[in-house]
Amino acid sequence: MRISLNWLREIVDCDLSPQELDEKLTMAGFEVEAIEDRSSWADGVVVGHILTADRHPNADKLQVCQVDVGASEPLQIVCGAANARQGLYVPVATVGTYLPNIDLKLRPTKLRGERSEGMICSLAELGLAKESSGIHEFPEGVTIGADVRPLLGLDDAILDVTSTANRADALSMVGIAREVAALLGKEVCLPTAAKDFQPQTAQWLTVAEPKSCPAYIGTLIKGVQVAPSPEWLKRRIEAAGMRSINNIVDITNYILLEWGQPLHAFDADTLADGFNIAVRFANADETIKTLDACDRTLTSQNLVITSGDKPIAIAGVMGGAETEVSNQTTNIILEAALFTQVTTRRSARAQGLRTEASARYERGVNQAALESATAKAIAMIVELAGGEVIEQSMFDGRMQETRIIELRLTKVWQVLGEVDREDETILPLLSEAEIEQTLTALSFELEKLPIEEGTYPTWKVTVPPYRYADIEREIDLVEEIARIYGYDKFVETLPARTEFGFLSADQEGGRMIRAAFRAAGLTEVMHMSLCSPTESHQVKINNPVAIEYGALRVDLLTNLIESCAFNMNQGNGILNGFEIGRVFWLDEAGSDETDRIAGIFGGDPTFGTWQHNSQPLSFYEAKGLLDCVFHNLAVTVEYQPDHKDARLHPGRTASLWIDGERLGTFGQLHPQLRAEKELPDQVYAFELDFYTLLDGMMKKSIPTFQNFSTYPASDRDIAFFAPLKFTVADIQRSITHAGGELLNSVTLFDQYIGKGVPEGCRSLAFRLVYRASDRTLTDADVNPVHQKVRDILEEKFQATLRS
Repeated sequence: MRISLNWLREIVDCDLSPQELDEKLTMAGFEVEAIEDRSSWADGVVVGHILTADRHPNADKLQVCQVDVGASEPLQIVCGAANARQGLYVPVATVGTYLPNIDLKLRPTKLRGERSEGMICSLAELGLAKESSGIHEFPEGVTIGADVRPLLGLDDAILDVTSTANRADALSMVGIAREVAALLGKEVCLPTAAKDFQPQTAQWLTVAEPKSCPAYIGTLIKGVQVAPSPEWLKRRIEAAGMRSINNIVDITNYILLEWGQPLHAFDADTLADGFNIAVRFANADETIKTLDACDRTLTSQNLVITSGDKPIAIAGVMGGAETEVSNQTTNIILEAALFTQVTTRRSARAQGLRTEASARYERGVNQAALESATAKAIAMIVELAGGEVIEQSMFDGRMQETRIIELRLTKVWQVLGEVDREDETILPLLSEAEIEQTLTALSFELEKLPIEEGTYPTWKVTVPPYRYADIEREIDLVEEIARIYGYDKFVETLPARTEFGFLSADQEGGRMIRAAFRAAGLTEVMHMSLCSPTESHQVKINNPVAIEYGALRVDLLTNLIESCAFNMNQGNGILNGFEIGRVFWLDEAGSDETDRIAGIFGGDPTFGTWQHNSQPLSFYEAKGLLDCVFHNLAVTVEYQPDHKDARLHPGRTASLWIDGERLGTFGQLHPQLRAEKELPDQVYAFELDFYTLLDGMMKKSIPTFQNFSTYPASDRDIAFFAPLKFTVADIQRSITHAGGELLNSVTLFDQYIGKGVPEGCRSLAFRLVYRASDRTLTDADVNPVHQKVRDILEEKFQATLRS
C-alpha cells in the first residue's frame, strides 16, 4: 500500500523523516519497497503571474510572456501552450531548476531568436499527470513567488509499504498509524465523523447468506451533485495509485484507503422499484456487465448483490456497469458491508478478478470499524456533493467474539532471551512494565492474574477487534512484543549447548549407494513421481493437473525404459543411468510406499565413434557390473532364476536375494519390448528395494584386517554333469560350506551344454583354491576336504563326476 506521509501525520503525531520511518516500519515487520520523495519533483518551481503574452515574431504557435515571479524584474519566457494568456497564475520553473520527471535542467536559452529565462509548467512536467493539454492554472489569490509544492500536494513523501498476508489491518492508513503510534509511543487520532444525521429505518434489504455476509448497511442519499473532486481529495487518491473519477466514487475510495473498509455507491434511480436489494449466491446462468466493461458469466461461487433479483454487483469484488454513478446521478445508495474471506476469495478467483476491495476482504476487514467508516463516508458525501440522508436499511449478523489469551512472563523470557542493556545492574530480561507498556501501546487490554508464591506473573490479554484474525496464540503476543520493543535490542547469543550435525543412517547409506553406482559408470537421473492411471493398484490423484499425471508411479523401471528410448531417438545413444526414488501402491491394507533403486544400461559402448572394436555387453558382463556395485557396498547377493516381470527376458532374468530376503530383479529387456521401443538387443535393467540393500549393508560388521598368507595355495579342479534344475548359486554355496576354513575360493570357469552331455544336464567345471595361513598344505590336508566336496555334489545334486 502507498502511504502518504502528510496523511499519516493527520492521524498520528509523527515527526520522522521518510527514511527514519522506513527503518522503523521495516524493523516492525513491514517492508518498505520504495520511497517516493515528491518534494524533489518541483524543487525551484514557484508561482508566477503572466503580465503579458505576445505572439512570437518568428513562430505562430509560440508566445513571448513576461512573468512576475516576485523578483526585481519580470522573467521573459517563451511558451508554446495554447492556454497561456495574460493574467494567469502559473507554476514557473526558474533557471537552475531540475525537473526529474522529464529529466530537464533549466538554463537560459533562445527560442527562434527570443531569449527564454525559465519554463511555465504543466502537471505532466511536474509528475502529477501522464498527459496535459496545457500549462497548469492556479486560482486567483495565490502568493506570487511562493513555492508551488504545498499548492500541488508535492510537499509530501509516499512510502510503498508491503505487509504480510496475516496483517489485514495494514492495508489502511488507520492501521499503519496504529503501528507508528505504538512504535513512537504516541496517541492515534482516529478520523471519525460525528453522526449528525437521523435517517429513517427502511426494510428494502434481504441477506439470504448471513454466513457469507455478516453485516450490510445500505444508505439512501438524495439530491447529490456528482462533480470532479476537490484538488486535495484528487491528489490523495492519485498519490495512492488510484484514478480520480468523481467526488462520490473518490469518497468511497478515500474511505477504503483510510479505514480499509470497501464501500460502493449505486445509482438509486437505476435500481428496481422499491430497491429490493438482496445478497445471495448467483445462479449458474446469470450474467453481469461489470465496471471494467466486461460481460461476465456468473457461477454458483459468486456472491452477488441484486436489485429486483437482478445482479447489480459481485459482492466484495466489483460493481455493475448498469448501476454505476455517473454525471447524471442525483440519488445514490451507499453500500457498506462485510463479506467473509473465503467467499470473496472464491468469488474473485472464479472470475479471474482481483481488486482493491477484494484484496482487503480476502485478508479480513475490521468488523468493528464498519459504522465509523460508513459515518465518515456519509459526512464527506454531504459536505462535498450535497444531498440529504433519507433512510437506511441494515442487517447485522455479526458475532461479538472476544479473544482472550494467557501470556506468561516465563514464555516471553524463554523465546526472546536477554535484552542488551547499557546498565549492567538492571536485569537483562524484559520487565513486567516493559511488556505491559508494549502491548498497551498496541491497544491490547491486560489483566494480571493472581501470583502464587515462587511463580512469575501471567496476564489475560484481550485482543483488539482489528487484530482478531491475526492474534490467535500466546506466541503471537510474544512476536508483537519483539516487533514493537525492537528486534535489534535483544542480545545475539547462540544456545549454550550445541551439537554437530549428522546424517541419518538412511542418508549416509543413500550416499554410499549413489557413489557405488556412479563408480560403475551409471549416471543418476530423476523422474516425476506422477504417471498415467492405467492400473487398478495405483494411487489415484483427486485433482490432477492433467490426465496423464493422474496417479503415482508403482515402479521406477517404466520411466527409465521410456527415457532410454527417448535418448536413442534423439541420437544420444543408450542411457546408462540409475534412479533412487519413491514408489506407491494400493493393497488390502490401503496405500503404501517405499524407496527403490532402478537402473538401465547396455548396448554398444562405442556408439557415435569411428571405432567399433568392442562388443555389446553380454548377460554375464552386465551381471558383473552389478556385482561390482554389491562388492563395493560389502554385501553378498545371490541370484535365482525368475520370470515374473513380463518386461524382462524370461530366460535371462534373475531375482536377487540377501540373506533370504528378496532384494529385487535383474535381467535383459524382453525382445518384444525392445522391438517396440526400437532399442538395441543387449539392454539390461534392474530394480532393487532400497531398504533391503541398506539393511544388508548395515548388518555387516566393521571389517578387520587379516594378514595375507605367505604359504602357497593348492588348486584343485572339479568337473561334473549336473541336472539343469540345480542352479550354480546353490552348487557354489554347498561347495563353500563343505570346504570349510581351508577352502579359500570357488570359481566357475566352464559351462557346456551340447553333444556328449546327458540330456537334461550340463557340464560344469569349478576351480577350488585351498590355503592355510600357518603352513603349506599337503595332500593329506586337502584330500579329505576335497572328497567331502565330491560327496556333497553326488548326494545333493545328483552330479556325475568327470574329474
